Amino acid sequence: MSNASVALPAVSAPARKSSNQWEFWGRMLVVPYLLIFFIFVLFPVGYGLWLARHPESYVKLFDDPIFFRTAINTVIFLVVGINIKMFIAMVLSGFFVQTRWWIKIISLIFILPWAVPSIPTILSVRFMLNPEWGVINSLIFRLTGADGPNWLNDPTLALSFSMLMHIWKSLPFWTLILVAGRMSIPAEQYEAASVDGATNWQKFKFITWPSMRTLYLTSTILSMIWTLGDFNSVYLLTGGGPADLTHVLATLGIRYLRLDQVDLAMASIVVALPMVLPLVFFMMKRLSK
Repeated sequence: MSNASVALPAVSAPARKSSNQWEFWGRMLVVPYLLIFFIFVLFPVGYGLWLARHPESYVKLFDDPIFFRTAINTVIFLVVGINIKMFIAMVLSGFFVQTRWWIKIISLIFILPWAVPSIPTILSVRFMLNPEWGVINSLIFRLTGADGPNWLNDPTLALSFSMLMHIWKSLPFWTLILVAGRMSIPAEQYEAASVDGATNWQKFKFITWPSMRTLYLTSTILSMIWTLGDFNSVYLLTGGGPADLTHVLATLGIRYLRLDQVDLAMASIVVALPMVLPLVFFMMKRLSK
């Protein structure tokens, strides 16, 4: 009985060639994205670092008393403003998550500050705070017969109003984020808690907060990162005044550009990196978990 030999099918070359073609075109489609990333991200950042490469720029920057006041203002803006904003967003998210018809109407009005452009809205508030013909001081004069204060001439009041403008402008966005987080919690958990006689505070403490803690902390960190680059809230309302005492790191560079000190302008941006990078690292670490 003869042993029949079975020939194995050879691997077809066209299939391998077709795979190489798909791989080639796949890489070619990535090239435009890499060019955009290089042109709009790597090149501006690299050019800014190159302009701020001289150590003398940082020496002059640290010798400027306005810089230290700006750094303090930035920390206050982040620590106080962001935490107040996120706390209010958490409270309001519990209100807007309800399904009553009139709450939906209020939510449409509530989202308007985030939807409208920043320049006309913030400038309108600046006009309202004008000490001579602003709406607020006009009402104070009609009601009391006395002149109202110069709101934006006091550094503390001016910075406080800048934080209020930031909170008013961005609060709807973060409220919607937290509303989405609340809606992802199963309703059965609240129903079971109600059967057990739990109060609203107990429901929040044992159901809502454990479910939304990661989202809340991540949103807070992300809001801090974005707020470091918030230029409009301060510059459009106070212009950094009075006497350059309400600048934050996002607006300090304009002051140096007006003084024709480009190296200091770029250095003021670079020194913000020690504040940004830890926030980015902590946020990515939490997301990875």
